[in-house]
Amino acid sequence: MPSRFLFLLASARQGGNTELLARRAAAALPPSAEQRWLRLADVPLEPFADLRHGGGGYAMPTGHGRTLLDATLWATDLVMAAPTYWYGLPAPAKLYLDHWSGWLRVPGVDFEARMAGKALWTITVNADDPGDDSGSALLVETLRRSARYLGMRAPGALVGHGNRPGEVLRDAAALAAADRLFREELLAG
Repeated sequence: MPSRFLFLLASARQGGNTELLARRAAAALPPSAEQRWLRLADVPLEPFADLRHGGGGYAMPTGHGRTLLDATLWATDLVMAAPTYWYGLPAPAKLYLDHWSGWLRVPGVDFEARMAGKALWTITVNADDPGDDSGSALLVETLRRSARYLGMRAPGALVGHGNRPGEVLRDAAALAAADRLFREELLAG
């Protein structure tokens, strides 16, 4: 089966540093790898309601929720392109993950089984000094644990550095890492 990459852009800024780094990494994908890009701000989700213990159940999502569920299930590789905001995920990325809790319980979706074996990649940019990735550690670990919970792989995390728009393009180490981010995984598969 060909690789199908879903890039989830979680920034509050269009064309920001994290998106620039994600697009750089995507440019190194082979032509056979399909790509789909979704800006989470363009497909906003309703606040998540935890119905697990209230006697109700979860229905098949509609609207933007269905768009994101279908895209998530389509992908072999999910790439969360999320800038580090206050040491964690931006609100749209966290809300997307919250909805996974509901999708796990929608009858007939079989979300957990269908997610197992997929890859969840992390691309983030923080405003720390180059070489200091500690400010993004919680974000990276949140995504690693989320992947592990569903039996997914978390093969790579790319952390760049920049604050003002375009500054990540001066982070030579991050650009070089973006060029090779997906290479080893795809060669192994």
